[in-house]
Amino acid sequence: MDMNKPPARQPYEIARETVKLLTARKLVPSPENYRAVYHEVAGTKPPEPFPVDELRGIAAALPAVNPGQQRQKGILEFAIGQGNWDKVQTALVGYASFVVTPNASAAAAPDTRPAGIATIADDKPAYPPLTPEFLEQIARVIEFALPALGDEDKRFHDQALGLIAKLRDKQADPTQLKMALTNFAHRMSFAAEDQAAIKSTLLDLLRQIIDNIGELVMDEAWVKGQVDALKAAATPPLSLRRLDDVQRRLKDVIFKQSESKSRMLAMQEQTQQMLAAFLARLSAMTASSGEFQTKIEGVAKRISGARSIEEVGSVLQEAIDATRAMASDTKATREDLAAMQERVKQAEGEIAKLHRELDKASAQARHDPLTGALNRKGMDEALEREVKAMQRKQQQWCVAILDIDNFKKLNDTMGHDTGDKALVHLAEVTRSTIRPQDTLARYGGEEFLIVMPDTNVDEAVVAMQRLQRELTTRYFLRENEKVLITFSAGVAQVGESEAAPETIKRADQAMYLAKRAGKNRVVAA
Repeated sequence: MDMNKPPARQPYEIARETVKLLTARKLVPSPENYRAVYHEVAGTKPPEPFPVDELRGIAAALPAVNPGQQRQKGILEFAIGQGNWDKVQTALVGYASFVVTPNASAAAAPDTRPAGIATIADDKPAYPPLTPEFLEQIARVIEFALPALGDEDKRFHDQALGLIAKLRDKQADPTQLKMALTNFAHRMSFAAEDQAAIKSTLLDLLRQIIDNIGELVMDEAWVKGQVDALKAAATPPLSLRRLDDVQRRLKDVIFKQSESKSRMLAMQEQTQQMLAAFLARLSAMTASSGEFQTKIEGVAKRISGARSIEEVGSVLQEAIDATRAMASDTKATREDLAAMQERVKQAEGEIAKLHRELDKASAQARHDPLTGALNRKGMDEALEREVKAMQRKQQQWCVAILDIDNFKKLNDTMGHDTGDKALVHLAEVTRSTIRPQDTLARYGGEEFLIVMPDTNVDEAVVAMQRLQRELTTRYFLRENEKVLITFSAGVAQVGESEAAPETIKRADQAMYLAKRAGKNRVVAA
């Protein structure tokens, strides 16, 4: 050990000395000044500064013609921002693995491959040819996606239309086509994120408005049905089917509200007229009272100054006549007030009746009040809508009829209240098992109908069997006693020229076959 060599200084000592020098030299305590003085005190050589600007220029110049290169460029830019040489090196190596190079052997020989084949590195297989049919499918996907992305960004919309034209151009250069697809995909990711954010924000605003309406009309019970329906409609996942159902459900309520408003305004006007008449009568009564008082005072004076019985008699007769007139006016006023009071009671009763009708319409417009499923009216509208949609889209669709097994026995042994709860249980399990686009309706006493769009008969049978399995795992409880509920189902696929009632009839017949075959099974018509 060299005894003449001074001991190494500790980092905290160097840091303390650095701060003193910065203060003595009146230097700004920036990271650059601190670094320079620190190495001066320590007697070490400061490292070369990280070339952020130069590396970012290189990163910007690198092409990004495929998703791999785009991803590696992002990693490279992040590493540059961190000033990390190791991560920069890793990102560049990764980027190099995605560079498209021509095949050496293919370059020496004439290219007889169909248009659209690209060869990636000598040790990697070539891509299969991009057929016109495949390119047409990509063009159709973009066309179908455009309405969902909106047309506010004209530049993006024009870019999409230009890409569709290139995809359908049989003479298009594959390299340029691939670059156009890459650029469009990059731009499309931002457009999709914007639309998702817009949708989420609009839904939040809608829910806030609905909640505010609920607070403003908290005393109006007949509005609650509308507010609850709108809240349900604005809760993801959204579908046109759900929005259509809510819209149709509210039509009756809105109509009755308009009718109620006009009738209540008429009653309000009638009440105002009665109040005006009452005030007029009260004013007249007050005037009569004043006149009567004046007469009585005059009579009293005349009596006090009378000198004979005859004079007193005539004055008393005048007082009697005034009193009779006053009594007559008072009786008429009392009768008028009693009549007005009766008319007010009738108006209040009419308003209460309207409110009860609105409450009933809000809760049961198109839904079964027990199970919450569509009632027959709601089911007819759903079927009509489904027929039009499937005819327009030329898709298959099915209906299924479900009937609870041994429901009469369940009612007889456990009571009708238990039977009602069993119906509610089946409806709840069904709603949680079927798809959002499927529709559940109460078809009869213990029968339910399910409309399944874009479904063939085999898929419908599988869906009903899945519902049967779900019921075996979710028992219905009666006083802590597990009760297994099963159902028999008939499934029918709608024919090309077949009306919906005919399809339902075939499904109903298939359901009876399932009952006769032993129950708890699904039969296709």
